[in-house]
Amino acid sequence: MCEDIEKLLAKAKEAVIYCYCPYSGFHVTAVIEDEEGGLHWGVNIENSSYGLTVCAERAAVFSAVSQGFKKFRRILIYSPDGEPLPCGACREVLAEFCDDDFPVIVAAPGTAEHYTLADLLPHHF
Repeated sequence: MCEDIEKLLAKAKEAVIYCYCPYSGFHVTAVIEDEEGGLHWGVNIENSSYGLTVCAERAAVFSAVSQGFKKFRRILIYSPDGEPLPCGACREVLAEFCDDDFPVIVAAPGTAEHYTLADLLPHHF
């Protein structure tokens, strides 16, 4: 894995302790890099009313946008519990701010798969 991807992965691993996932037990973190090289992270936050759960990817994007960033280089999504492919809602949120060639790295212990946003969401709104 590239050194710069290792930086994102290290930040994602650090954030796992902040996940709130009492229902699924599936910890997910996401680190999105803005156009200036800043890192913004988020974790999954579950709710007993499942529809109110917020995924790590959306938490990271919303954190970055809340700080004035709307252009991004890439996102890394990590889980120590298995492959954390982004859900449809997260893919659509990414499509709001990112081009089809936007890199999406999905990582779990021992693996990192590289996708583009178009690979994951070929026909977005």
